[in-house]
Amino acid sequence: MKRWHSPAKINLFLHITGRRNDGYHELQTAFQFLDYCDYLSFNEAGDGQISLITPIEGVENDDNLIVRAAKLLKNHAQVDAGVSIKLDKRLPMGGGLGGGSSNAATTLVALNQLWKCGLSKHELAKLGLSLGADVPVFIYGHAAWAEGVGEKFTDINPVEPWFLVLIPDCHVSTAKVFSSPGLTRNCKSMKIAGFLSGEGRNVCEEVVKNDYPPVAEAMDWLASYAKPTMTGTGACVFASFENKLEAQKVMNKLPSKWQAFVARGCNQSPLYQN
Repeated sequence: MKRWHSPAKINLFLHITGRRNDGYHELQTAFQFLDYCDYLSFNEAGDGQISLITPIEGVENDDNLIVRAAKLLKNHAQVDAGVSIKLDKRLPMGGGLGGGSSNAATTLVALNQLWKCGLSKHELAKLGLSLGADVPVFIYGHAAWAEGVGEKFTDINPVEPWFLVLIPDCHVSTAKVFSSPGLTRNCKSMKIAGFLSGEGRNVCEEVVKNDYPPVAEAMDWLASYAKPTMTGTGACVFASFENKLEAQKVMNKLPSKWQAFVARGCNQSPLYQN
């Protein structure tokens, strides 16, 4: 079975500029991929069934975004064939690295090829949006400036540094963060040029640090070596370094109770480097 990359993403900043009448938040953010990935393998099945042979503990297969994506494409493209799917899971759940959305995107892209559906990236992204707001950026596969509720993309090419990513031992609830009365929701709209010149922060950080002490502890530790930033609504935090060696040196000082990894920022998704 061919193995497909399902990369992590980080939010280089995250501003909330308002709240719509339907409750969704208007935001601005910048996505960049990491060369740190889950891996998915697909084997076409003639029985028409969709099976995930490596279930995730605590997640029913029918609720898994991989299975939901496969069923969505199968029904949309009216495919008779089935598929057996194997997942090599490396990205933490609830960490703000987009693992589930990335898995869904990789499934749509891979099965579009395997089943010879012939859908464009735009068509796949439209399908993927129904699974989650972050799915389309993984399908388009390029670092992006995002606005709206996160679905309006403009390609960007920020620097591609090395990152040290810390994984605090907690699972952050995105819904809890976005419903917090302490969340800043009135950021002034920013231009791409402003971000590329160094403006921007993650406005969710203070809320998450207050509610999830492991995140605050990780950010405080990392601040001794570089400028820490939380990705998405957390829990993972990261800092950039000029080269792999510098990032590795800091990771070698990491307390044994924590997990972390070093990865390169990528403006072109590893998904399309198969």
